[in-house]
Amino acid sequence: MTLPAIDISPEVLAAAAESKAWPFEEARKIVERYKGRDFPATVLFETGYGPSGLPHIGTFGEVARTTMVRHAFRVLTEDKVPTKLLCFSDDMDGMRKIPDNVPDRALLEPYLHMPLTVVPNPFGGGYESFGHHNNAMLRRFLDTFGFDYEFASATDYYKSGRFDKILKRVAERYDAIMAIMLPTLGEERRATYSPFLPISPKTGRVLYVPMKKVDAEAGTITFDDEDGTETTLPVTGGRVKLQWKPDFGARWAALGVDFEMFGKDHGPNMGVYDRICEALGGRAPEHFVYELFLDENGQKISKSKGNGLTIDEWLTYAPTESLALYMFQRPRQAKKLYFDVIPKAVDEYYSFLAAYPRQDWKERLGNPVWHIHNGEPPRVELPVSFALLLNLVSASNAHDKGVLWGFISRHAPGVSPESHPELDRLVGYAIRYFDDFVKPSKVFRAPDAVEIEALGALSAKLATLPAGADGETIQNAALDVARGIERYQDHTKKSPEGGPGVSVAFFQMIYQVLIGQERGPRFGSFVALYGIAETRALIARALAGELAG
Repeated sequence: MTLPAIDISPEVLAAAAESKAWPFEEARKIVERYKGRDFPATVLFETGYGPSGLPHIGTFGEVARTTMVRHAFRVLTEDKVPTKLLCFSDDMDGMRKIPDNVPDRALLEPYLHMPLTVVPNPFGGGYESFGHHNNAMLRRFLDTFGFDYEFASATDYYKSGRFDKILKRVAERYDAIMAIMLPTLGEERRATYSPFLPISPKTGRVLYVPMKKVDAEAGTITFDDEDGTETTLPVTGGRVKLQWKPDFGARWAALGVDFEMFGKDHGPNMGVYDRICEALGGRAPEHFVYELFLDENGQKISKSKGNGLTIDEWLTYAPTESLALYMFQRPRQAKKLYFDVIPKAVDEYYSFLAAYPRQDWKERLGNPVWHIHNGEPPRVELPVSFALLLNLVSASNAHDKGVLWGFISRHAPGVSPESHPELDRLVGYAIRYFDDFVKPSKVFRAPDAVEIEALGALSAKLATLPAGADGETIQNAALDVARGIERYQDHTKKSPEGGPGVSVAFFQMIYQVLIGQERGPRFGSFVALYGIAETRALIARALAGELAG
């Protein structure tokens, strides 16, 4: 796939040169890297993937974020320097443990420590191996999202001979590599360490064994196989692979990588990777270290554990652009990655999209949607937020899109699935998200005496409003009711009339009693969408004990 040319105006170029958005900051490092000399034929961006388990969102995040830096680089260089994004899978790694989230663990037990592209695929589907299956899962999503990338398999690169030259160089500079690695290891590991991992000709397993001899001239290594037999293998042709730290540096040197980002867990080893790359005659790439994603319990998400969210799970409940936004925001800050973050990410994405046309170029280049859409955000009108849709589903118990569209069309005449396909897409997401995550956790509570009085007064106040009252009018009416009840007066605040303000407890009570949730969107906006008569009927049901009962 060839990237389309981008039209860069002087205004965009000037704003890009000063932009503080992190993709531009990283792209400027690559420009500076070649200051005073010509750019290479292709500036190479790389991401790594360990296919020991199904791809998780952190894996996707590397590609999304690297793509943003790549696009920023294209703008800074006025699209005159060819670039490539290489997604490299370490699928020749040995399977050290059986992942927790595979359907048939017993099937994989005989294949422990064999390369992932030899391990049978427990998921079925006709894939050649576990590694091939997981690679396909990654590519499927990257293709769905429309990334421009080239996929690379370590197994293919090792076996085809593309790494032969650098492997011979590792043999030639074996002592230099060992001098870099040994100080980073414990005493016991130092005694047996080698950057080369032979693949046993007898068992097919990746061996962690000491070298008895490294013959740089012949390009061979000698070691004892698992049965004690002294064995000599060429370092070429896929008969050996490199340990993961030397593999990083060797790959950078072999391919001429200019930029690679990785998670914080790699940060302490970054200098080791760089020194190995340089010892092999290469130049270390520019780096970007991002913080790790955590699950709802604050634990690092893991492909083998299957905790956190998978790519497919996010896309079941929200558009891909919301996921890209989550990746863009605060990449150097640890963030929890679980189902509760989805609604906020969806609404934030459309808020940024709505703001974009009103912004100048400096603001636009700092707006996440510019980076998500490669400088061409679409124009989307969204008259109803995702949070409102979720609460509308909750209040109406709607299970099909037609019912929800009845409310929406009444609230916003002329708005239909045909005129607003993006909103129609969100309606489907809202129904699925509600059914799977909101509905099972809904807990209605009965109102106490004060709350019964408050809800009765609220219903009476709503009855005085015209059927088509807007959200602001409804919100003000609710505030008037709350100000007349001592429990809900907040004397630290002042209302526009100079009296006490209203505490958040009033609206929390409404959502707990009427919707069965701890929080919701702005009450006036919700009632304007759901309907005054429908809201009063909901209050009546709560007062009759039908919701909490």
